[in-house]
Amino acid sequence: MPAISLKGQTMPESPIRKLAPFAEAAKFQGKEVFHLNIGQPDIKTPPEAIEAVRKADLDVLSYSPSEGFASYRKALAAYYAKNGIHINSEDLIVTTGGSEAILFAMGAICDPGDEVIIPEPFYANYNGFSINAGVHVVPVTAQIEDGFALPPIEDFEALITPNTRAIMICNPGNPTGYLYKPSELEALRDLVIKHDLYLIADEVYREFAYDDNFHQSILNLEGLQENAIVIDSVSKRYSMCGARIGCVISRNSALNATMLKFAQARLSPPTMAQIAAEAALEVDPSYYEEVKAEYTRRRDILVDGLNSIEGVFCPKPAGAFYVIAQLPVDNAERFAQWLLSAFSHDNKTLMVAPAEGFYATPGMGQTQVRLAYVLEQEKLVQCVELMRLALQEYPGTHY
Repeated sequence: MPAISLKGQTMPESPIRKLAPFAEAAKFQGKEVFHLNIGQPDIKTPPEAIEAVRKADLDVLSYSPSEGFASYRKALAAYYAKNGIHINSEDLIVTTGGSEAILFAMGAICDPGDEVIIPEPFYANYNGFSINAGVHVVPVTAQIEDGFALPPIEDFEALITPNTRAIMICNPGNPTGYLYKPSELEALRDLVIKHDLYLIADEVYREFAYDDNFHQSILNLEGLQENAIVIDSVSKRYSMCGARIGCVISRNSALNATMLKFAQARLSPPTMAQIAAEAALEVDPSYYEEVKAEYTRRRDILVDGLNSIEGVFCPKPAGAFYVIAQLPVDNAERFAQWLLSAFSHDNKTLMVAPAEGFYATPGMGQTQVRLAYVLEQEKLVQCVELMRLALQEYPGTHY
């Protein structure tokens, strides 16, 4: 039998999706499964985006430029300006989702064996992207007891080696929902300048900041002109996950020229999705306010409900729409599988994402789960009650 590559063998399964066969089996048995495992918003996509696709007057569905349509890039620059982030349209490259933006950034700044330092827990696919690029992820562990705040900057500096090329963060965070404070970002800024590194910020959840908190982009940190790389996407902002449109932003012209070569190698981002994404930029600002208000209510229902359950601890995040909860179970992956294969109440059950897959340090997160509060409020109320009953019934619960 022909061999499988070492890269293919080490590519991790998604902790978000790998229990899908158990969920499908539960549904086949007639159970209703509440999906808390994946960040697929149920908020409606702006009608402007859908209508733009319907009205697109095209005789040929052709390639776009490799860097994306000029009209969309100019509209994006205007969007950022409205958010106090001033860039030129030449400072960004349109990508096939935020995922490709990360791959372009890693490919442009790292050689095989180079290192990127990332606070954990982090978005699980960073592991897959790094393996794809031949990059080694060096984790710095954030603590659930601190709400997953940025670890001490000394912990980062202690891990810097001649192979270190960047520090990468997600702000607000997936999977934790943590929103970094300006002082934390400034500490990272000072460190990357000191060691001549890049600071990569995945800012796809920019609009989702709650309780009068605000999001600060690393593009607005003084002194990072050459060092800042921002990853962005329309997937969550406009509930357009299937569009697969993102972008990578840098004011470093040499870096942009390098990332453009990666963009040319994959030809172009999807044409119809760019049309939809450009139209979405025209939505009234009230759209964001309504969405934020809804997610704030959902967050409070889920987090307050979880913390009312004996043995459960869940920090209340200030951003995104994810939480990590510590559960009183022997093993979160076993518990997640048991929820789908053996538990139900009123013929309903839960699907959660075991948090171990969001860590790079072996053994971390084994009794934690990541939950996405992307379901309507009444369903989240039911989810809390299902979790309460499941923990009472699960044979591996430890109070």
